[in-house]
Amino acid sequence: MAYAMRFELHGAADAWLADCSADPDRVRHAWGTEALAPITGGKRWLAAEMNLVTAMKALTRVGQDRAGPVLADPATEQAWWLVPPDAADELADVTSVRVQPAGTPLHCPPTGWQAHGRFWLSRPDGSGRLTDPVVLAAALGPGH
Repeated sequence: MAYAMRFELHGAADAWLADCSADPDRVRHAWGTEALAPITGGKRWLAAEMNLVTAMKALTRVGQDRAGPVLADPATEQAWWLVPPDAADELADVTSVRVQPAGTPLHCPPTGWQAHGRFWLSRPDGSGRLTDPVVLAAALGPGH
């Protein structure tokens, strides 16, 4: 199976992401069929949604060394930054960001390749590192 070989390449990152789900086996099964896996935010992270171009500009300002995972969907022109579960208050006044409420599923590909057009602009690294919402807000700049 293609996923088994790919899983070895990105094992820690995929394991972390799958373990963020209430049903890690369901996530791995979805990835094994090259489908997106619904992973519910709230337990370990929330998804901060924004326009894809805005997210790419912010990622450049934040830098890969300080960025947590960022998922991109070019077809919908959206991106999602994984931020700590308490980040909603920090990002409440940032008009270009919509923090998804806890319990909202984010349909994720595995960390090593794209699925259904979605891919990781900044991949999870397996450590659980997330983007600091204060850093993200600063990277978006005034008026965003």
